[in-house]
Amino acid sequence: MNKAQLSLFKLISDLCLIPGLSGHEDEVRDYLKNKLKKQRLSYDSDNLGNLVCTLEGQKNYPSVMLFAHMDQLGFVVKKIENNGLIKVERLGGVPEKVLPSLSVVVKNKKGKYFSGVIANKSHHATLPEEKYNVATFRDLFFDFGFSSKEQVIKNNINIGSPITYKPCIEVIGSNCLAGTSLDDRVGCGIILEVLEKLKKIKNRPTVHVVFSVQEEFNLRGVLPMAQKLNPDIAIQIDIALATDTPEMSGNGDIKLGNGPSMSLYSFHGRGTLNGVIPHPKLVKLFENTASKQNINLQRSATSGILTDASYVQLLGKGIACIDLGFPIRYSHSPNEVCDIRDIFKLKELLFKTIIRIDNKINLKR
Repeated sequence: MNKAQLSLFKLISDLCLIPGLSGHEDEVRDYLKNKLKKQRLSYDSDNLGNLVCTLEGQKNYPSVMLFAHMDQLGFVVKKIENNGLIKVERLGGVPEKVLPSLSVVVKNKKGKYFSGVIANKSHHATLPEEKYNVATFRDLFFDFGFSSKEQVIKNNINIGSPITYKPCIEVIGSNCLAGTSLDDRVGCGIILEVLEKLKKIKNRPTVHVVFSVQEEFNLRGVLPMAQKLNPDIAIQIDIALATDTPEMSGNGDIKLGNGPSMSLYSFHGRGTLNGVIPHPKLVKLFENTASKQNINLQRSATSGILTDASYVQLLGKGIACIDLGFPIRYSHSPNEVCDIRDIFKLKELLFKTIIRIDNKINLKR
């Protein structure tokens, strides 16, 4: 990694090591507030906890909302057994097959964290017919080392307490990051650095940078803020599913280390009918910028994935939306993997594209 990449890695590492379950993003938000203060930028937040920083620009240019979500998936305490073990409710798309024996943390009402593990039946007692079964989260127990229900409650852990994967991040190989909540603390880190660069440019649109909440919960946490800001354009930063491993080879052509990704189609039909078909003017704008900057822009079309842009696009008179992303392997697992080079190129692409937006762009269809 070069010096600039190392700086971005440090920022992302700090963000990934802060637990922030949906609805419990306070510490992540506080970290970002401190970063904005150091940049001498003003900010505001709403009752849901969305954090916004607005850079005023040319009044006759379309306004832009650049956003990424602060929260992560996990669990909430559902039941405390008399022996001190805990049953949970899942929050977000947690992959159940990775759960047994994982390290987790629970936050009590005073802000203290307790480490624990997800119970897994001892191998020596596992019957042959059990070895290849995937237990649902309802069948699992979380063990934080407490010996009784009274001890759990005495430590200010109760029904509703938030649980996440135990935070971790490390460099693997020369350029890859592996860790928890890369989705979407990487996005937060990217737009924080883009913000730092944009504030030095005068001839540009008004840009509202939003760090949003509850995306992993219901994808709608950003809506009150988007409604208030009423931007003309919304650019959402999140993951793009890498397809360069054997189990994903038939799902597209997105490779780690091959550049950022632009979604041309996303759709989620399980439980909700929604997705994003990006505004063609924005597609053309990003493609042209990528070409001018010699950035390889990968393309994705994916079913089964959804972002909060799906709902933002339907507000007001209709908001021109596009999803940009960084390739990631093993999404929603405790060890997601991405490439710092893709992240750095995505940051460059966003900055160079936003400063090209002026009053000549016509969003009418």
